[in-house]
Amino acid sequence: MTIAITSGVMRAGQSIDGVVWNILGQTYRPVQHSEASFAFDTLFPPGTFVPPHVHPTQDEYIRVLEGRFELMLDGKDSFAEAGDLVCMPMGVPHGIFNRSAAPVRALFWVAPSRGLYELFTRIDGVPDPAEVVRIAADYEVTFLPPPG
Repeated sequence: MTIAITSGVMRAGQSIDGVVWNILGQTYRPVQHSEASFAFDTLFPPGTFVPPHVHPTQDEYIRVLEGRFELMLDGKDSFAEAGDLVCMPMGVPHGIFNRSAAPVRALFWVAPSRGLYELFTRIDGVPDPAEVVRIAADYEVTFLPPPG
């Protein structure tokens, strides 16, 4: 399937075809999608997170727009605040956590896009984290077992 980039301006708060996903309490809005890359605006309410996982075939990036993420990057704890760019090369385990009392807004993107758009479409509104993990494996996203 070929997905081409078109020229234009997507206004703040808009998304591709008005799509808004609820992924385990987080809000994702796709803003760019092609074979080469996929970008999505996110809102992480306090206490929400993406557990440690690996994208073996995608590089992933986060530009934090508001707030502060705590991160697990390749087994090390770190953080990113508004204005920071987080780089997560393919194959590097990472987890993203909002442990603050305020929401975090960020722009995420992956390259190449692979099946991430389709994964988010499938897990939109799925309330069971175990089911999300099971479905994610079909799209080259591998969640890691809890430490211990």
